Amino acid sequence: MSDEDSYLTKSPDSGRMGKAAEFLVAAVCILGTRGQLNVSTSLVDDEGVDLVFHRRDSTATLAVQVKARMSDGAVVGRGRFMAFVRDATFRPRADLDMLFVLVDIERGAIDRAWLVPSVEFDAMKGSMTTNKTYRFSASLKADSADKWSPFRLSAAQLPSKIVERLGELGA
Repeated sequence: MSDEDSYLTKSPDSGRMGKAAEFLVAAVCILGTRGQLNVSTSLVDDEGVDLVFHRRDSTATLAVQVKARMSDGAVVGRGRFMAFVRDATFRPRADLDMLFVLVDIERGAIDRAWLVPSVEFDAMKGSMTTNKTYRFSASLKADSADKWSPFRLSAAQLPSKIVERLGELGA
């Protein structure tokens, strides 16, 4: 079974794990900015937006689609982070970022992340797969210089990068 096929036959727990990862991202960002950031979630995720960030006392917002993978996954075990973005919900725009997050299952923490503005993801995404998705595939090696490495962040860097992105949007 290919990695893409395994994506299509997800475990019944994947939705639960994905939602938990979204709340983990929200908590890390709120705590990491000492409450400077606030986060809203969607009741229905049919437009590719999982979280919406904004700063206190600011009107700028950043919509984020979160694609989480767990540290015990087979592809992660081979040194890669792989996720798929559905063409049906991907609509690049200045205020939408794609957030790819590796969650360390044993620690219940973000191991690393890639925050990619959707406009840049659109320019770099490559061709659509036969299942009408775009593949994000990044090396997990710390010294990797793959095309996604400029977007790679540690868990500690993520909150300030969100604040930085909001500053760009508010300017």
